[in-house]
Amino acid sequence: MSTQAFSTNLVSRKRIHTIALGSDRAAKIMAVRASIARVAEIDSAWRNASVVARPVETDAPAMPLTDWELMGGARQRALAVREILIGQKLDADLYIGLEGGFHSISVDGEWHTFLRGWAFVTDGERGSFGASPSISVIVKSVIGGKRELGIVIDAVAGARDVRSRQGAWGVLSRDLLTRAMSFEAALIAAFAPFYNPELYSNRLESG
Repeated sequence: MSTQAFSTNLVSRKRIHTIALGSDRAAKIMAVRASIARVAEIDSAWRNASVVARPVETDAPAMPLTDWELMGGARQRALAVREILIGQKLDADLYIGLEGGFHSISVDGEWHTFLRGWAFVTDGERGSFGASPSISVIVKSVIGGKRELGIVIDAVAGARDVRSRQGAWGVLSRDLLTRAMSFEAALIAAFAPFYNPELYSNRLESG
């Protein structure tokens, strides 16, 4: 398929009007808006999409410590915001959940702990996950479940509510990578089946 033909198909696709986020955190809202802008560069159906943000409650731990907990938390957030909007008699084209936390893995007998984020996106029928990059972190009091990362990072940075701004990502990377930037990458990955459906549909059919 030529690039021109592919672009034509994108233009004719159903327009994305509203995207709902299961959080009211500034960094997460920034990530959603930035990722929408990136997708809109290649898919005009995403241009001018609005973002609706709602705080949600889930069963996820305050500080997820595994990919399974992170993915479960992201999915719960997306489904929770969908239920909220349905209760408010509102609708969205896509519903998003974002969850950040830790994942540890043993390599050659040595444990490594990484800070990472997961995104889950659904249109109410199908869903897709995407992960952020990972950055090494050693915070024993958090891994032990004694303190939340946000509290520890505030103390280290000497500031309040760091997670609503650059987040632990910004502190650890000296702002080369912020929390919003990490979630932006996860969202672009999770959005892929929705802005690149031809490829994903073909893959599913061939499987």
